[in-house]
Amino acid sequence: RPGSAMGLYAVLALLLLLLVVLALYRWVGSRGPNPFAVDTRRPPAPLITDKAVRRTVLKAVFSPEKVPEKLDAIVIGSGIGGLAAAVLLAKVGRRVLVLEQHGRLGGCCHAFSEKGFEFDTGIHYVGQLHDGSLWRFLVDQLTDGQLEWAPMPPTFDAVVLGEPGRDKAVRLCTGTRGYFDRLKEQFPGEEAAIDEFKRLVKVMGLWGWLWALGVLKMLPLPLVWLLNRLGLLSLLSPFCRMTSRSVKDVVDGLTTNAKLRAVFSYIFPTYGVLPSKASFSLHSILVQHYLWGAWYPKGGSGEIVFRTIPIIQKAGGNVLGRAPVQSILLDSQGKACGVSVKKGQDVVNIFAPIIISDAGIFNTYERLLPPEARALPGKTPGCSGFSVFVGLRGSSQELGLEATNYYIYSDNKLDQIMQRYYNSSREEAATNIPLLFVTSPSAKDPTWEMRYPGKSTLSIITMAKYKWFEEWKDKPVHKRGDAYEDVKKTFVDAIMQTVFKLYPHIEDKVEYVSGGTPLTNQHYIASPRGEFYGMDHDMARTQIEAIATARPQTAVPNLYLTGQDVALCGFAGALQGAFLCTSAILKRNIYLDAVQLRKRVQGSNGKKKN
Repeated sequence: RPGSAMGLYAVLALLLLLLVVLALYRWVGSRGPNPFAVDTRRPPAPLITDKAVRRTVLKAVFSPEKVPEKLDAIVIGSGIGGLAAAVLLAKVGRRVLVLEQHGRLGGCCHAFSEKGFEFDTGIHYVGQLHDGSLWRFLVDQLTDGQLEWAPMPPTFDAVVLGEPGRDKAVRLCTGTRGYFDRLKEQFPGEEAAIDEFKRLVKVMGLWGWLWALGVLKMLPLPLVWLLNRLGLLSLLSPFCRMTSRSVKDVVDGLTTNAKLRAVFSYIFPTYGVLPSKASFSLHSILVQHYLWGAWYPKGGSGEIVFRTIPIIQKAGGNVLGRAPVQSILLDSQGKACGVSVKKGQDVVNIFAPIIISDAGIFNTYERLLPPEARALPGKTPGCSGFSVFVGLRGSSQELGLEATNYYIYSDNKLDQIMQRYYNSSREEAATNIPLLFVTSPSAKDPTWEMRYPGKSTLSIITMAKYKWFEEWKDKPVHKRGDAYEDVKKTFVDAIMQTVFKLYPHIEDKVEYVSGGTPLTNQHYIASPRGEFYGMDHDMARTQIEAIATARPQTAVPNLYLTGQDVALCGFAGALQGAFLCTSAILKRNIYLDAVQLRKRVQGSNGKKKN
């Protein structure tokens, strides 16, 4: 009978849920050291602006004598996924060496200076850092409370669908109520669609992190297969139910208003997949991430790196640049046991019992491992892009620059304009750029005017295909020739014409402008095809079994992965990769350790107040 069948199904579901709880509990009861045993936060020290001091930390150059003895782990790559994993291990007394191929440490968190201007490379804003949030607590622990975050304005994002200055921007506001109420004010008559979008986002966002980055990646894989085959994951989790529905499919079902559809979908550049090819489950996580507003690191993104490295060094480890790892060394049993580093014409072998790669899944499997150990699953690189860095004469206030980020689209048919762009020739693409992300680091950073008085900066990003620039891939950086520079200039000029429409007062204030192609990313952050976000974040990646199998453990014993290829893209996603990696190495669920520490701290603070 149908009723009896449903009853048996419910009983089966409860039994399997019990297995899930027991499987997760084994992580809680493990004997591994706990990086969140104590609250390490201290009152933040004053910002250190001495360039010599900062250079010593952020540009430490590799040499064999700087390698600590008796290493416990080696991390390849100094992006936030690698640095965070090293910090967490350092907090349990492990001696870790982090090796970075570039001369400046930090991966996409590093900052660089040109002509008296400082520019961030990858950190534009971070969500969920409001006071009292678990995410803020975790990030503060990673820097011992030394990194401060500045809140962005209540209107943290603005979307222009058309031409800046002519078409009115749609503004996205902080707070669940403010975010959706402001949308209703700007789209009268669309209240029902906005309420349904709100419901979907909140439900998905709540379950997204829990299932995708917790349960699915920590449960034994056979149990995940069983739960998925029986349909129980989809039954129990809205996130799992919606992984196969695209953003465009869901949004188109909510409203016929083309402009509102575009606003519902506007944030797709933060993960780099068009609305027709992106999972709504992933999209909802990104929307949810900013519902409480957005924050920017005081002192710029380089401050993230500057405040984490000393923690690694305090435990006896080190972080060194200009240390291109040539290969991961395997012992006679096929276990990872060290790395080889190129130093001039020599190769230096360094050994440790644990090797962690923050170099990305493609570099790790296609370049660093010996041929017999390469077993890269069928994965594709994500999107690449074109960046423009602008230095301006005058303060942000004088020039009217806003701390609000601008997403500028040439039309409200986002999929259509992006597909047309991607299908264009290089020459056509340069004159018909459909998307710009425009942000002003100098306007977001409250310490900027103190550090660079009378100056301002803009960073602009758009998508770009690697193949448009591939003919110059074998040329050395800064020596790719006039033809390459001419192509870059066509993109830069077209981009700046749109930026001048957004900020008309800056046109005669430009003192420095530089463009970066996918080849620039390839050189500076070692992304094989200039990709921003590692593996493609398309719908195939966000299917249940794909999420579950993307784990820090590899087929090579003692070799682990960290960063955004383990979890999701961006600063938050790369950090999640580090938490998962460290949990696997220490054989304990450090998320629950952090939750328990936070409860103890809150309880202790409550007692003190009483």
